[in-house]
Amino acid sequence: MDLQENGSSHENGFSKISKPKYQRMDSQPTHLEEEEDGDGGGGTHNRNRETHKSNSRKYVFACAVFASLNSVLLGYDVGVMSGAIIFIRDDLHISEVQEEVLVGCLSVVSLLGSLGGGRTSDAIGRKWTMGIAAIIFQTGAAIMTFAPSFEVLMIGRLLAGVGIGFGVMIAPVYIAEISPSAARGALTSFPEIFINMGILLGYVSNYAFSGLSGHINWRVMLAVGILPSVFIGFALFIIPESPRWLVLQNRVDEARSVLLKTNDNEVEAEERLSEIEKAAQLTKEEKDAEKAVWRELLTPSPGLRRMLITGFGIQCFQQITGIDATVYYSPTIFSVAGIEDKTSLLAATVAVGFAKTIFILVAILLIDRVGRKPLLYVSTIGMTTCLFGLAFGLTVFKQGFEEIRIGLAVLMVCGNVAFFSVGIGPICWVLTSEIFPLRLRAQAAALGAVGNRVCSGLVAMSFLSVSNAITVQGTFYIFSVISAISVVFVYKFVPETKGKSLEQIEMLFQNDREWRGGEVELGDMERLVQKEQSSNGLV
Repeated sequence: MDLQENGSSHENGFSKISKPKYQRMDSQPTHLEEEEDGDGGGGTHNRNRETHKSNSRKYVFACAVFASLNSVLLGYDVGVMSGAIIFIRDDLHISEVQEEVLVGCLSVVSLLGSLGGGRTSDAIGRKWTMGIAAIIFQTGAAIMTFAPSFEVLMIGRLLAGVGIGFGVMIAPVYIAEISPSAARGALTSFPEIFINMGILLGYVSNYAFSGLSGHINWRVMLAVGILPSVFIGFALFIIPESPRWLVLQNRVDEARSVLLKTNDNEVEAEERLSEIEKAAQLTKEEKDAEKAVWRELLTPSPGLRRMLITGFGIQCFQQITGIDATVYYSPTIFSVAGIEDKTSLLAATVAVGFAKTIFILVAILLIDRVGRKPLLYVSTIGMTTCLFGLAFGLTVFKQGFEEIRIGLAVLMVCGNVAFFSVGIGPICWVLTSEIFPLRLRAQAAALGAVGNRVCSGLVAMSFLSVSNAITVQGTFYIFSVISAISVVFVYKFVPETKGKSLEQIEMLFQNDREWRGGEVELGDMERLVQKEQSSNGLV
């Protein structure tokens, strides 16, 4: 193919791109130059193509990292509150019920942010919605830091919850919309990685500042969570807007520019743009017909109903299996197991944080290689085993077996969070960000985040009361049964989406057999392999 055919032709749609680095990467030597230079011209072209491929992947990686910074705030708040509550209880003299409300209300009120986040992101864009999330959260964190009473502390907690609601629903959507298909699973898992990093930092902060006075230490612990806002503000001026949102706003040239930076080559960028434009056109046609998004979600077609079952179901199972009870109340669990010293309790929670963080990295390495569904099987089966093992250990090993009881409790709690992180933790957000069509994606993701946060709040706000009624071990027996049910749910209602474009995934849910069995991925994967080989010059 000569230069006129593949370089500056107006027919390929790239004549409007003026940035030299993209034109240069696409340009090829003429036949005469190839004859004079032999393989040299082709070698130069291949090197330019490989350079662009490497640069595009680095760029998408950086965007995913910056977009995930809000998740550090959520994770830090979850981790730090598990230890700070011990000192808040003594300093502000709060009751057990107030403790449950303080811990759990953040998850419940975050549903307001999640509901508002979908509409806001459609109106002002994905990345500026992330900015709003950071501002609201940091305001709440500052109020909590200086709170003189339980009432003021609750005001700050409620604001932080709204900010978290915005953040948890928009970051995965943004990353899914900006990522190429082959890397979308790993990149969309980044928010979960950063949540786990935040949890670990919260645990470390608890341990580091526990030696301060009881009136100061918990305030310092909460104040440290304000620091990531500086990086979030910086990130907003670096990352681009979602190309899919730009197309919806008729800013096609800007969308093309973003896709050129985030895809391996111009051909792939044009293919993605064409798919997005088709999906956006359907969206506009349905808007013209005045079919409201929420009305469609509440009265779904068969295909959309399947999407909602999968997306909403996996979001709820992620929380009702008790992960927040394990994370928020790990000091309480270890205290029941036999650890009495506060510093030792906080040190044990650091081990939990390390286990949770390390295994999320394992998930990132495997999610686009092994697939979503196999990791979900490993995760849910492993969690069921660990939850049952914790309950069994606390029941059987009593007086005279303190060391075995403590060791088993720490091992099972660490195992539970590890299996959570390797599967259902990150994959929950990956699935809900990729299975819904463009016209519904933001609102449907918001709905899923609402279900997630409500379940989280119910677990966090009831754990102490339920444990007092039926013991801690009885509560974890219940969690193990729910976790076993989640294995069946994954088997029946979660299809494999590895390697498919967002538009291909949408088609997957239109057929009941394919939805339940995920049997169409072979053909899609063959086409993906062929495309990858072609872009690498292998065919």
